[in-house]
Amino acid sequence: MARKPTRTSAKQAVAEPAVDETIVGQPDWSALLTDADERVVARGHWRRIVDEMTTREILSSSNGHALQRLVLAYIVYDRCSRQVAGNGLVTEANPENAKAIDRLSIYYKAMREAESTAERLEAQLGLSPGRRSKVGKVAKQRHRTAGADAFLGPKG
Repeated sequence: MARKPTRTSAKQAVAEPAVDETIVGQPDWSALLTDADERVVARGHWRRIVDEMTTREILSSSNGHALQRLVLAYIVYDRCSRQVAGNGLVTEANPENAKAIDRLSIYYKAMREAESTAERLEAQLGLSPGRRSKVGKVAKQRHRTAGADAFLGPKG
């Protein structure tokens, strides 16, 4: 008997890449980010990172919050770089204050901080090229059973 073909909806046709949500669930980006475009970008970063870590077998449930911080560092970096690109690297002094001086943009400072945070987290998670070989695979937990277990029944 031939199997009946299944219908795919438009959402399924443009399905996202398979991400193992059983190990680390994606955060609720709407609670963390107010901009809808940033939420889309955050989901993309999350999927890319989790896919890579899953493929390399280095993803663990304890990585969830570090991954969230890494994605947020990417978002902050992008925000700040847009501000620096639009307003420049230097904030001009207040012309009404004779003692005021030009200063480095606070967005540039925040961008540099987000960059160093991202670099540190990438290294800790084994995502940076220099650290890839130093991160070991996550050991899968194995449940050992013996033939007598079926006969004796569950423990306890």
